[in-house]
Amino acid sequence: MTDHQRLFSGQTVLVTGASSGIGEATARAFAREGARLIIAARREDRLKKLATMLEDAHGTETFVLKLDVANHRKVAANLEGLPSGWRTIDILVNNAGLSRGLGKLHEGSLDDWDEMIDANVKGLLAVSRAVIPWMVSRGRGHIINIGSIAGHEVYPGGNVYCATKFAVRAITKGMALDLLGTPIRVTSVDPGLAETEFSIVRFRGDEQRASVPYQGLKALTGDDVAEAILWCASRPPNVNIAEVILVPTAQRSTMVVHRTT
Repeated sequence: MTDHQRLFSGQTVLVTGASSGIGEATARAFAREGARLIIAARREDRLKKLATMLEDAHGTETFVLKLDVANHRKVAANLEGLPSGWRTIDILVNNAGLSRGLGKLHEGSLDDWDEMIDANVKGLLAVSRAVIPWMVSRGRGHIINIGSIAGHEVYPGGNVYCATKFAVRAITKGMALDLLGTPIRVTSVDPGLAETEFSIVRFRGDEQRASVPYQGLKALTGDDVAEAILWCASRPPNVNIAEVILVPTAQRSTMVVHRTT
C-alpha cells in the first residue's frame, strides 16, 4: 500500500495505554494505515520498543509519552508539554484502564476502587479535557473511548469495575451532546471477553487464575478490537458511529458464554 492509499496518512493519533493489549494493537493498526502516533503509557520501556517496531515496519513517526492517566492532576501538564507539532491530534483513543479483583462489594478494597476510578474515569476525563479544546479550536477530531460490555451489564464481583465502565458510557454520551454543532465525532467501542493482559492485571500476575475466563472459547484479541476502532475512525466525516459492542461468537452477555470444555 502506497502512502497516498493509507487511510490515516498525515493524521496524528494519540493512544493511551499503548504499552500492551488493545492499546498496542490499536497503535499498530493506525501505523499500518499511515498515521503519526503519540503512544502513551506508564511503561516507557515497552513504548520505546513499540516505537522502534513501528518505525521498522511502517516508517511511522512516533512520539513516546510516559503518562500515568491515574495521576489525573498531572495529565494536563504532561500533554501541554508536547511539542507544538504534536498537539494537532486528529484522533484520541482513550484506552488506558484496568480492573482489580473480583470480590463482593462488602469485602472490597478501597485502594483497588481508587485505582480503578482514578484510571478508568478520572484519567479518561483528564486526557479528554486536555485534548478536546485543541480539536475544537482546529475544527476537527474524533474521540474514541474504550468501554466494555461491563458498561451495559453488571456481573457478579464486577461491582466497581462495572460502575467505572457505566461511567465511561455516560461520559461518552455527555461528550457527544456537548460537542454537537462541531465537526468532532465521539465513539464508544465496548468489547466483551478479550484475551489481553486485562485479567493478569486484575489478578495481580496470577496467570493461572487469569486464564480461566478464556478457557473453552476463542476470545477476542487486541487486534480484533483494534480493527473495530479503525473502522469507526475511517467512516466518512458525516458518519459518527456512536457505540459498538463486540463480543466473541461464543459470548452473548457478560455471563452467558458457550464453552467447549
